[in-house]
Amino acid sequence: MDDQLTRVFSALADPIRRDMVARLAVADAGVNELAEPYDVSLQAVSKHLKVLEEAGLVSRTRQAQRRPVHLEAEVFDLMTKWIERYRRQAEERYRRLDDVLAEMDAEDSTTRPDTERGAS
Repeated sequence: MDDQLTRVFSALADPIRRDMVARLAVADAGVNELAEPYDVSLQAVSKHLKVLEEAGLVSRTRQAQRRPVHLEAEVFDLMTKWIERYRRQAEERYRRLDDVLAEMDAEDSTTRPDTERGAS
């Protein structure tokens, strides 16, 4: 799992590849379609697609003369699970910190003299 996760995050580190993934989330596209907005060669686009393929983010199929690139959305489940695990851990740490701070605040308010708490 970690090896695939490493490949996925590494593939998404490049802004062109992230943009390709975003465009493929809308619809499958051919290599020429994917290359249109970039000022790079078709060969460079093919190399980007190869990285995305090796990470499991995209696949290519044959439809007559066309070879559309398809986004493999299941890979995002792997990323989401990994991110979610650490998000939950961080939230739990913040909850514990909130509890400690609330305890400290409660202790502080009981130990302060009445004049400091605003009583006359």
